[in-house]
Amino acid sequence: MSENTASGSVGVAVAQFAPGDDEARNLEAIADLVAQAAGRGAHVVVLPEYSNWFRDPFDAQLREHAQPLDGAFVIALTMLAAEHGVTIVAGLVEEAEDAQRVRNTVVAVDASGVHAVYRKLHLYDAFGQRESDWIEPGAIEAPRTFTVAGLTFGIMTCYDLRFPEVTRRIVDAGADVVLVPSEWVRGPLKEHHWSTLLHARAIENTVFVAAADHTPPVGVGHAVIIDPQGVTRAELGTRTDVAVAFLDPAEVAEVRRVNPVLQLRRFGVTAL
Repeated sequence: MSENTASGSVGVAVAQFAPGDDEARNLEAIADLVAQAAGRGAHVVVLPEYSNWFRDPFDAQLREHAQPLDGAFVIALTMLAAEHGVTIVAGLVEEAEDAQRVRNTVVAVDASGVHAVYRKLHLYDAFGQRESDWIEPGAIEAPRTFTVAGLTFGIMTCYDLRFPEVTRRIVDAGADVVLVPSEWVRGPLKEHHWSTLLHARAIENTVFVAAADHTPPVGVGHAVIIDPQGVTRAELGTRTDVAVAFLDPAEVAEVRRVNPVLQLRRFGVTAL
């Protein structure tokens, strides 16, 4: 990968696997993927939604495996980030105030701890699923971003991808890259939707987009990194693996100079 590592570029990795209901095994998989990504020059590693624990369909054990943001899973991510000198972005099942439900949360951590938190806004009550039976929706609040080597990153997750205003708010908060940990469920046309929506969010916002999914049999896989013109920079198939691309902050500025779509718009985003 050395030929792709230009001065000023930031290595971003998408790492996909199929989290299950064995937390120790999930952490072993994550540790291996992060090591691979760091070894290939990544500064930021994106893992899927529900990386700490997942079972399909959900049952009462979901609440039993929910953790606080200072719990064992986030501590383990922080230790891995310190070991490899990277920032890790991953989804987890977080404890909620609602005793009957949990939170679907994404964290960004480095060696110093948590730098950004995102709680899923739009729950997956679609395609025959009822995520809201188990998950508490996130509060609408200002997007939290973090910066690595001159690139500003924002985070969101999965079904929120179908609501373009979510990404637009993150870009309005200053993001150059939008990271999308996901559990994009397989089904008719679902791979097509996954690819189309990710590319659309990159093109319409002139940002990089990096998304990591669960692998089959539940997820579609196809983790991908897309540039601000909608060109795929790196993509995986359906197996557990890592893809790395090197992103230059100057590319965002140049695309926005040529195509100032954000400046030319005539509508803003407000909460309902």
